[in-house]
Amino acid sequence: MVVGYGLGENFLASDQLALLPVTRRFSFLEEGDVVELTRRSVKIFDKNGEAVERPVKESDVKHDAGDKGQFKHYMLKEIYEQPIAIKNTLENRMVNGRVAEAAFGEDAARLLTGIRHVEIIACGTSYHAGMVARYWFEEYAGISCNVEIASEFRYRKSVVHENSLFVTLSQSGETADTLAALRLAKELGFRASLAICNVPGSSLVRESDLAYMMKAGPEIGVASTKAFTVQLCGLLLLVAQLSRHNASAAAVEAEVIAALQSLPAKVESALDMDDAIQDLAEDFADKNHSLFLGRGDQYPIAMEGALKLKEISYIHAEAYAAGELKHGPLALIDAEMPVIVVAPNNTLLEKLHSNVEEVRARGGLMYVFADKGAQFKSDETMKVLDVPTCEKIVAPILYTIPLQLLSYHVALIKGTDVDQPRNLAKSVTVE
Repeated sequence: MVVGYGLGENFLASDQLALLPVTRRFSFLEEGDVVELTRRSVKIFDKNGEAVERPVKESDVKHDAGDKGQFKHYMLKEIYEQPIAIKNTLENRMVNGRVAEAAFGEDAARLLTGIRHVEIIACGTSYHAGMVARYWFEEYAGISCNVEIASEFRYRKSVVHENSLFVTLSQSGETADTLAALRLAKELGFRASLAICNVPGSSLVRESDLAYMMKAGPEIGVASTKAFTVQLCGLLLLVAQLSRHNASAAAVEAEVIAALQSLPAKVESALDMDDAIQDLAEDFADKNHSLFLGRGDQYPIAMEGALKLKEISYIHAEAYAAGELKHGPLALIDAEMPVIVVAPNNTLLEKLHSNVEEVRARGGLMYVFADKGAQFKSDETMKVLDVPTCEKIVAPILYTIPLQLLSYHVALIKGTDVDQPRNLAKSVTVE
């Protein structure tokens, strides 16, 4: 809850964004606080009933940040805001080809030195961001990483690795299961905790040792888009910073910085695919099921693509690591099951080609988002859309964009509520 201070009036809301038209001054309540609110006074008491003062902060978010502008839906606006959101999250966090010392907080240099394991806890879309990061941490920084759904982590016994960093991911910073997992982690003895979050003053930020503020701007659509890509940018910066302490990964930081600097322009180019994706979406008008495939760090992107489609179009969608096709999913393949594939030009491409042929041989209809050099060609059983070429390390971020656009246009065709899909809420503040 947030208290808003006006002129001769005071307010209480669950998000400062709701109050921006009437005030820019806010206090964030802490766990257990009780507030007595009148037109002319605000009295706050802590969980022990003692009167306390909570800092009053002035927001720099524009009051019209919640307007849709020229866009029909918030989701589409937020998809198109991703290039500027990525620029904003990287601003002042990359200095002279290195990650800035304070990118993750004033005490980051001390707390992050010597980290040998990363534990990532998240829910929903944020969980998929964590799964991508696991590939990055282990391949590029040489640091072991585990990713777990917050509601699972908090209800099982776990072993804490020595010199472990506990990372929580949340757009709102108020996700109930993620907060509970952080509080449990403090009892378990992790070396330090880091929140990657979009809301300053949120519970997750206040209760963590370190914080990476995403600076993605307000995200109003229930289906997260720009928050996901910005989370991935923050995680990639963390990979770069932790790689400093691994001699075999010494060149990683420079590679990450160079790739991230060129990323906003690549995302702009990916947004140019919108018209082609809009045409492709027509094929899904009568479909009720779909399958998404990816390999390596694109497997979590396939999972995110499936989640987006089911969230806003209500089409049942599943994602599989492409190598798992023969272990069950091939039984689902027929002409009524569209199969969406993400296919960057990387070391797993040959294997992916083999998986695609398995689907084609069983009469499946394929939709492949591929690098121009990946050598996929459109025919009567496969539609190929070219994705801009990019550095391998940021390919998961770039390949997210066309999948977001696909889910949006399919939802329009299905006639669903794009911004507020049924049964879902933006911030999940209960179990």
